[in-house]
Amino acid sequence: MTSQDAPPVVAEAEAEAVAMPRITWGACPALAQGASRDPRLTCATVKVPLDYRNPRGEQIEVAVSKLPAAKSRDRRGVLLLNPGGPALAGLDTPGVVAPTLPSLVLAAYDLIGFDPRGVGHSTPQSCGLDDPSLAGLFPYPAADGSITANVKQARTAAERCATKAGKKLRYFTTANTARDMDRIRTALGEEKISYWGQSYGTYLGTVYSSLFPQRADRVVLEGNVDPTKVWAGAKDNWGKAMSQRFPDAAKVAAAQHATLGLGRTVDEVTRTYLALADRLDRTPAPVPGTAQALTGAMLRTVTYSLLLHNETLPVLVQFWKAAAGLADGTLAEADGQVLRQVFTAQPPTSGVPADNQATMFLALTCGDASWSSNVDEYARRTAQDRAAWPLTAGMPANIWACAFWPKPVEEPVRVTGKGPRNTLILQNRRDNATPWEDGLGLHEVLGKRAAFVGADHGGHYVYNQGSTCVDGATVTFLTTGRLPDKKLYCTDIAPR
Repeated sequence: MTSQDAPPVVAEAEAEAVAMPRITWGACPALAQGASRDPRLTCATVKVPLDYRNPRGEQIEVAVSKLPAAKSRDRRGVLLLNPGGPALAGLDTPGVVAPTLPSLVLAAYDLIGFDPRGVGHSTPQSCGLDDPSLAGLFPYPAADGSITANVKQARTAAERCATKAGKKLRYFTTANTARDMDRIRTALGEEKISYWGQSYGTYLGTVYSSLFPQRADRVVLEGNVDPTKVWAGAKDNWGKAMSQRFPDAAKVAAAQHATLGLGRTVDEVTRTYLALADRLDRTPAPVPGTAQALTGAMLRTVTYSLLLHNETLPVLVQFWKAAAGLADGTLAEADGQVLRQVFTAQPPTSGVPADNQATMFLALTCGDASWSSNVDEYARRTAQDRAAWPLTAGMPANIWACAFWPKPVEEPVRVTGKGPRNTLILQNRRDNATPWEDGLGLHEVLGKRAAFVGADHGGHYVYNQGSTCVDGATVTFLTTGRLPDKKLYCTDIAPR
């Protein structure tokens, strides 16, 4: 048996025998223009195998950061953080999270961030995609529902990745990222690590706990992925989730009908929005001062993104007003500023390809598990989804580049209810990115290993969003290890 054919479990045991040097902390990589960083943060790199079946073969680097625990006798260990994505950089996450945590937690843990393999400063990957934005990957059908252009785009993206990034991209997977986390644990000199993952990071956390059940200490999972649906099935509830979340923004718009003119009720605002999306599908509207045109797909993508945060709902409804004015040819100066704000590209990060997140989004979603290549089936399911959930227009069921991707290097890691009871699941009732049903699905899979805390709230973020019930359960778990005895449903949401 060659190393390329070695079972992952055997290879992991061999990988553990490879000596791991301790981390030497120093300066962090340069930030993008205009970005800020917690001055206490220090950074380092950890070498890991490209392919864990060949642990002494080619090595890649993973960038790691640390915000040390407050000086105290109460230090418990490290809390590894992942912001999700998939494929979001996490090097500066400790500095973002620290201000939301009470002193008891900051005294108990060094906060550890990292750019996952292939992302940011961790051996960044690039497919050389023509549209480097993540939004460009979302396959909204044509105005008439046709997916012909989507099929072509998906095939082109897969071919571009195969040509530019090559076969090595197949090893940039969630399972290997979880194995990298254990290398980080070893380099830190810790017997166990605690973990807090958000969105995609919840799947990464469940994979780590499944591969290394005795090395996961306290695990917080927020805005959850159902591990039985990775990844083709992960989109099944997106249309329903959008229909449940959208009214939160529509209420904001309806309350401002006198100035926005989008409708006096949630239903009226929804009809206005759907008509605008259809109109922009058929006739995109050039955005003054940019090289872009506002399409129906872009309207929906911006809406999806701004629905993730409750504090951006006022911006979202202003964007709708601006989009309507643009389509009508009556764009006011103030509305033009809103559009320019939305369309302003983030400044580049030195050493990171422009299409890095889009590339790694594909690497993870296509490389973790196999997808169907049946184009006719995608067309049929897209039409059904389009009819059932007009707000998402059939996009979730449509074809992705994964239909033309190489076979994954291994099967998805099996997540089960076996293991210590050490996991807290946090889930919003109206989350348009990781739906309520998926949080319940994860809890069902983990069983007695996990406690479930639901919140009667919208958006993608649960902790530090105005619920003393949620925040108290989270802090209690991190500081004492105590989990709720039964499911909690928190309704004490207060404006922040």
